[in-house]
Amino acid sequence: MSRSGPATAAPPRDPAALPRLGWTLVALVLLWPLLRLADFRPAALFDDGNLGAMGHFVGGFLPPETSPDFLALLGRATVETLAMATAGIALAVLLAVPLGLVLTRSLSVSRLGPGRGGGLGGGVRLVARVLLAVLRGVPELVWALLFVRVFGLGAAAGVLALGITYGGMLGKVYGEILESADARPARALLEAGSGRLAALCYGLLPTAAQELVSYTVYRWECAVRASVVMGFVGAGGLGQLMDQSMKMLNGGEAATILATFLALVVAADALSEHLRRRLA
Repeated sequence: MSRSGPATAAPPRDPAALPRLGWTLVALVLLWPLLRLADFRPAALFDDGNLGAMGHFVGGFLPPETSPDFLALLGRATVETLAMATAGIALAVLLAVPLGLVLTRSLSVSRLGPGRGGGLGGGVRLVARVLLAVLRGVPELVWALLFVRVFGLGAAAGVLALGITYGGMLGKVYGEILESADARPARALLEAGSGRLAALCYGLLPTAAQELVSYTVYRWECAVRASVVMGFVGAGGLGQLMDQSMKMLNGGEAATILATFLALVVAADALSEHLRRRLA
């Protein structure tokens, strides 16, 4: 009498594989007309004429410019860029913190129980949400163009442009981070008669501080990049120096400026990682 061997179990199948494939196909079908509308043709990069033009352009970046006079000018522009980004983020935080706290329903006393003030609090939050949408809805480059007309060429226009736009971004994200944090400690403090400031400092910040600092440093890194772009419209810093070098077709100076800009981004990333480890 023969004995049958153990039955081989069939490999488990992913029940979501078919829906996932279907949604992927739908996304591709919707994406194709958008790419056509945008005239997106990656194959044009590999045309002989385009490859030659790009090679000639990149070749002009070598060797990088290292003359003492240019490096001194580059140093001043780098300090101006860092000052513009840092001052802009400081102004943005001053705008974002009160607006973000207004959006945080966890700190609302009216939510603890029945009573007046619930409708008023909802109205105030709606006004703050609309204000944040207006602040971040206008790109910083547009604000820079406006303020350059008012203050003239220089970093002041860039500081105000970054402060307004990034204030709207930071305020929205600050409110979302505080809302997603564990609200039970803050609620317990409020129910015990504590004020909103104490509930924020001892109830919400201990669990949300790492994410708040990480996102703020990330936005500072974005501000450094944005300050370079705004320099092309006269806001000073590395962008204005890059604009002058490109107009004079000096690829060596442009290469040195790009290398400096890359070093700033790497330093900002290292600073963010260091702060995250300190707050962990």
